[in-house]
Amino acid sequence: MNAANRMRRRVLATAGAASATLAFPMIARAQAPIVIKFSHVVALDTPKGKAAEQFKKLAEERTKGRVKVEVYPNSTLYKDREEVEALQLGSVQMLAPSLAKFGPLGVREYEVFDLPQIFDSYAELHKVTEGPIGTAMFKKLESKGITGLAYWDNGFKVMSANKMLRKPEDMKGLKVRIQSSKVLEAQIRAVGGIPQVMAFSEVYQALQTGVVDSQENTWSNIYTQKFHEVQKYIAVTDHGYIGYAVIVNKKFWDGLPADIRTALEGAMKDATKYANEIAQKDNDDAMEAVRKSGKTEIIKLTPDEKKAWKSAFVKVHKEMEERVGKDLIASIYKETGYTPTS
Repeated sequence: MNAANRMRRRVLATAGAASATLAFPMIARAQAPIVIKFSHVVALDTPKGKAAEQFKKLAEERTKGRVKVEVYPNSTLYKDREEVEALQLGSVQMLAPSLAKFGPLGVREYEVFDLPQIFDSYAELHKVTEGPIGTAMFKKLESKGITGLAYWDNGFKVMSANKMLRKPEDMKGLKVRIQSSKVLEAQIRAVGGIPQVMAFSEVYQALQTGVVDSQENTWSNIYTQKFHEVQKYIAVTDHGYIGYAVIVNKKFWDGLPADIRTALEGAMKDATKYANEIAQKDNDDAMEAVRKSGKTEIIKLTPDEKKAWKSAFVKVHKEMEERVGKDLIASIYKETGYTPTS
């Protein structure tokens, strides 16, 4: 073999080796699963925490490992003030923030869910979240780079404090932790309280040290975050709703292969059914666990006392018409049969 042929063989061999080297990473990349980072701010053993784990299980099963869902609970990745921006930037792909988070984002219509006393039952609520109103509201998130997938229940809120709460006027002068929402600010002011916006992860210490006197939340959040250990009384007001919207980064979602997206939509549909089935039971169980702990006194309100809270709060609906949307509030009244005076 002459020198020219030997040189040619070496060039071809080197090219072949380089081609093979380049091919292996391509194969590895093709086989690597699509990672969905799913961040949330509550404990694993809450309705949202359990539903996120259920979605992970179903998504990974139904995509046969082509998708990997990494769940980050309890604000381990982002606090609730940070997470929506992180989603928009693509630092995380999926969240389930409370509906109150969309008002500060500029989609004020979502603050309708913060209106006190607007839903009297889960049945009324689901007429909105599972119907055309809920779908139309998801469309409003798209301009923010967000796709809405589902609404998950948490439950109805109760009010805690270190003083007996039976009448709305018992709230006068109390510093009350709330989520960032102009509606919730108006709600607390309507009963003479002083609203204090604060991240969920900071509430226990704030209650413990007296930075705030009171807070409103669902039973599952109160129990898992141990708020009952630093509050003497909890009044069963059921005055407002806490729910979540499962959202994804729109660019990420739109870029998924169609078959993967279809499988994930199915997994989300079934995870949502599971989430909403367990929400009420988990809250009932949490209330019983709080009662058994003996660390706080649970105040069951009489029908007349509940009516007094409703009368005190319902004026917030009128006050917030311009901000939230008069037509939206009216459409919810029509859908649920709500009457402000009854």
